Amino acid sequence: MPVDRVEMEAVRRVAALQDGIVSLEQAKALGISAKGAYQLCRAGAWRRVGWKHYRVLDGEHSRRARMRAAVGALGPHAVIVLDTAAEIYGIAGLPRTDDIHVSLPGDAARAQRSAACVDPALVAHQLVIPDAHVTQMRGLPVTTPARTVADILLRHPRLAAVAFLDSALNRGIVTPDDLAAALPMMRRRRGCIDAREYLTEADARAASPLETRVRLRCVDGRVPPDDLQHVIRDDDGFVIAAADLAWLRPKIIGEADGRQPHGQPEALYRDRRRQNQLAKAGWRVLRFTWSDTYDPAYIPEVVRSALRA
Repeated sequence: MPVDRVEMEAVRRVAALQDGIVSLEQAKALGISAKGAYQLCRAGAWRRVGWKHYRVLDGEHSRRARMRAAVGALGPHAVIVLDTAAEIYGIAGLPRTDDIHVSLPGDAARAQRSAACVDPALVAHQLVIPDAHVTQMRGLPVTTPARTVADILLRHPRLAAVAFLDSALNRGIVTPDDLAAALPMMRRRRGCIDAREYLTEADARAASPLETRVRLRCVDGRVPPDDLQHVIRDDDGFVIAAADLAWLRPKIIGEADGRQPHGQPEALYRDRRRQNQLAKAGWRVLRFTWSDTYDPAYIPEVVRSALRA
């Protein structure tokens, strides 16, 4: 029996509010049977994205659609956690991964978790998450910013953890109050001593994870910058640059050169003109890339050599 056009439009309206997907139960409630859903998939109109979940609209955010399908398949107590929670909030700094981290409460969830076969990238956890530590983001259950901070700092090494904190603070997603609230959530959990240290190193002025990594390498090499995002003006008072890192007395700045903002021809011309203006104003520019941060000694040595000169 063909699917009615009115029913299809009703499903599309629901899907438009849910990253382009609907569950089988929602489809049934709108008049489309399991057989109808199967036929739509065979015809290429729909695409299955998880256990009893279907992509109805093209062009939607496929990553978030997979998250929604995972949560819907795992039941009402499933919560998005860890790196996936950071992704939902739009916080940078953590290694990119295809994993979808979802937590389920207690042993009762085991059978449901193993039977769902939702997504090969699904990583299911059994964390104890009180209701007060869960909120809604774009209609998805996710740990609060403070709880997300606590969980991530306990699981990631220092460079990634501090880069995550800097990004969260810089974008206003996490506040100093959230950092204070995260402290008791980490207490008596593995990694809590290191995690508390990471909190003390966070700096909201860092505009990118690369800036954070460069700064930490300088701190570890005992050549910490005097200032971040330091505004430099010419003789007429016009702003030449906001330096990522600055050593003020010797007039040295450090620039974290990511691929995106500096890779285009127009950006290269702007950088060259800007560097000439800085040189005219008496500043020396040091440039560092992501690969430079892999060697703990390289960046401090370059800075130390410039300071000596």
